[in-house]
Amino acid sequence: MRSDETVASLSATGQPAGEATLSAPDRAILRDLARRVAELAARPIEQDKRDLWYAHNALLPTRPLVFCDPENGWNEIITANDLRCEGALAREWEMRLRKEIFWGCDMQDDRVIEAYFNIGHVYVESDWGLHETKIGGEHGGSYVWDAPIKTWADLNKLRFPHIEIDHAATRRVLELAGDTLGDILAVRLKSSWWWTLGLTQTAVFLRGLQQFLMDMIDQPQLIHRLMAFLRDGTLARLDFLEGHGLLSLNNDGTYVGSGGFGWTHELPQPDFAERPRTIDLWGFAESQETVGVSPAMFEEFVFQYQLPILERFGLNCYGCCEALDTRWRVVKKTPRLRRVSMSPWANVPVMAEQLGPRYIFSYKPNPADLAMPTFDEARIRANLRAALGELRRHDCRVEIIMKDNHTIANDPARVIRWTRIAREEAEGW
Repeated sequence: MRSDETVASLSATGQPAGEATLSAPDRAILRDLARRVAELAARPIEQDKRDLWYAHNALLPTRPLVFCDPENGWNEIITANDLRCEGALAREWEMRLRKEIFWGCDMQDDRVIEAYFNIGHVYVESDWGLHETKIGGEHGGSYVWDAPIKTWADLNKLRFPHIEIDHAATRRVLELAGDTLGDILAVRLKSSWWWTLGLTQTAVFLRGLQQFLMDMIDQPQLIHRLMAFLRDGTLARLDFLEGHGLLSLNNDGTYVGSGGFGWTHELPQPDFAERPRTIDLWGFAESQETVGVSPAMFEEFVFQYQLPILERFGLNCYGCCEALDTRWRVVKKTPRLRRVSMSPWANVPVMAEQLGPRYIFSYKPNPADLAMPTFDEARIRANLRAALGELRRHDCRVEIIMKDNHTIANDPARVIRWTRIAREEAEGW
């Protein structure tokens, strides 16, 4: 594949771009699952949870909210053998519906079950003119990569990514979903075009992690040039999505940032007129790859390039798996910052004092709790209780997020038990 050829040919929800057919047996399976989702979504408790998220995101005092996303652990909860559909598209839709049912019936966290079925745009997107070569990584495992930027001259090969929407294919998939499920769930076109706008993941794929960090000292001009290009390319991408009416509001049950949901009455803006703009949305950035650099270097080589992107959004989230206590003086400059991620490596007492009731404290217990040879309920409960005690002392606005799981030790009961413990501790707030 040439570097200027497309590197993505999927919809925003991961469905195959060219497939828009379902067999009669697969349709029947999907409709049965959709009915179960609709029944769950109609429960009064779903509105109660929705109201909790609205209050929480508005920084009103509530009990801590609990959300568990097993991530790669889903493959140990709903295995390939559990899926009954035959077609690839049908199996992807079946997996989505079965997750909703598990969340609502078994996990029972604070995630709202909704009577919607979202379809993303079918599109292709080019790379940045260069692309890393990954080695390994099958089935969610570890990998290394060969970074394409070897010398200064390679920076001249960079190009802004280009998105091309396949409107006909998008329409076919949307119509298929509507014909199959539309009388049970509200089918809507809703794409999520990014997870993070943080830039550094792209930077390290292009340059290599070790080299990227060394360049901050040895070749700072190279890093400034690279980060400026990624900033400008990201802003151009946002312009394209906004200008072509491709953005969707995320002030609902959309996952935003690295651990919460978008329920808010503060978005969209008062002058909103049907077509979403970035200022009507939640934004998100992080920089996990630079966790080892000083706050000053983080601000110089990363944050100053993220800032023009974050300035475009109505509310912002910051952080993922990096500890923010050492760089909080920089991160707190994020405009309209609302949700702050507290990874397992964060200094909870320090950040509890810094955030107080002014930001959402997105607290993340260690995902190793679900992967260990034994599931230690007493230790999990004690750690949660200690952290919540510190957060309560500083009147924090807390959500408890379990994510970043690569395995749950092939024990689906663990996510149910963890959620029960977290809910019990949260309800004693």
